[in-house]
This record gives sequence, structure tokens and C-alpha cells, in this order.
Amino acid sequence: MKDINIEDFRIKSQINIKDLPTKLDLDAGKKDLKKALRKVSEDLAEIQNAMYAHGKYAVLFCIQGMDTAGKDSLIREVFKEFNVRGIVAHSFKKPTELELKHDYLWRHYKALPARGKFGVFNRTHYENVLVTRVHPQYLMYENMPDIESVKDVNDAFWDRRFEEINNFEKHIADNGTIIFKFFLNLSKEEQKNRLLRRLNRPDKHWKFSADDLKERALWDKYQDCYEDVLNRSSKPHAPWFNIPADDKPTARYIVARILYDTLKTYEDIREPELPAKEKANIDLYKQELNNE
Repeated sequence: MKDINIEDFRIKSQINIKDLPTKLDLDAGKKDLKKALRKVSEDLAEIQNAMYAHGKYAVLFCIQGMDTAGKDSLIREVFKEFNVRGIVAHSFKKPTELELKHDYLWRHYKALPARGKFGVFNRTHYENVLVTRVHPQYLMYENMPDIESVKDVNDAFWDRRFEEINNFEKHIADNGTIIFKFFLNLSKEEQKNRLLRRLNRPDKHWKFSADDLKERALWDKYQDCYEDVLNRSSKPHAPWFNIPADDKPTARYIVARILYDTLKTYEDIREPELPAKEKANIDLYKQELNNE
């Protein structure tokens, strides 16, 4: 099995999304990849346990991708070995009536993980410069000052949104949140295959919606928006990683390795020691319990 360098997946300069790979051959079968993923996931769980006890960092795991990119299953498999107390997942759907009465970042800010925990954003605050950019009419529900119609949504509007999102991430990073952002880069051909699989298998019908085809027809618009997102918001404190997503086991392993290889560089994340007084009396505490 080929080794990987996580820096090969980091977005560090201006990119053309058509140049980013959707496939990667690690010269490994599904069983080998599954075994490798389990080992990395177990190692990640150990880091998370120490991080929970340490209580000074949080991890924000953001994942974006086109329909059928494999977001849900990737989250399930990467975090399978975690203690449930240490991870909280949020799947951001259509904003509720209450959420629409606040600014667009409000629902994301209040869902941020506490120190010591992993927070998973399945679809993220970037929906506000992806879906709403492809469908600017959705912005009318936000009832914003100075936005009376779609005609008012100009380049300056989107520039401001990117600045707000970048500032949001810089603020939480400065206050102890380690941010990972993963773009599951799926080819259009593979999406077609996965949609057909859902239609051909009765047990997968529940996953299909006619809206999937409507959104697929806007593929090029979405790709342009993703390219802009990657170019304008991949920062040292909040990097984007391009994850070739045509093969699900490969994508899961790459994501897990990026998490692990990055987090193990935080040498200060460790379980705290007992206070000196209690540590000195460990034998006494053992004796007290044994003499009950």
C-alpha cells in the first residue's frame, strides 16, 4: 500500500478545480484500506481522549461535496472508534424560521464544539457561498437590509461574505479550535453511477430525490463556486484539503490520515497529571479501597 503525504492534498495556492484529482490509486484493496482506516481511527480516538481530558483545544471538522460524494458514510467510518462523549455532529439543512431571524453564521457559531471535543459540520457555513450563490433567490428568505431583490446581490455582497467567513474562522482558530475543511471531489461520471445505483436498488430509493437531478444540471455552476471557495478561503489556520472521492474507502483513509498526521504534531495535547498531593497518596487510596 502506497504511503501518502498530507501536503499533497492541501490547497496552498490558486487552483483550477478541473486540475484537482477525483481519483487516487493507493495500490490497496478494500480490505487493506479498511484495516488501515481502523488503525488510524483507533489512534485518532486516543488523541481525542487526551484532548477531552486536556480541555484546551476543540476540533472543527468541515466536510463539503456534491450530492452522493459520500459525506455521511465517511463521517461514520472515520469516527467509528470514537467515544460518543467526545464528538458532536451537525447536518445543516434548510434554515429554520428561527435561524432566518439571525445572521447566517449564527446557527453555525452556536453549534461549535466545546474545548475537548470534535465538532462535525456535515455541510457547513460554506453553503452560504455555494447553494445561495447558485440559487441567489434563497437569500430573499434572510430578509437582509439593502437586499430587496436578487439584483441587489452583487460581487461586493459575496466579497463581504467571504471576508466574514474568513474572520469567523480566524477568530475561533485564535481561541483554540483546530479547523479542518475537506472538499470531497467527485467526478460527474461517478455521481451519475451513484445516482443510478440508488434508482436500481429498492433499498436505496429513500436516498433519491428528483431535486438531485435538478442540482446535477447545475454541475458547472457548482464547480465554479467550489473553485472560488477553495481559492478564497484556504488559510494556514483553516486549510482546505482536496479529497479524491470517486473511491469511498480511499477517501475515508486519506481524511483520517490528514486528521491524525496533523493532530499528532500538537505535542501539548496530553492527559493532565494528578495534583502532586493526590499523586503522592495513590498507595494510600488503593489501601483504603482494598480494605473496604
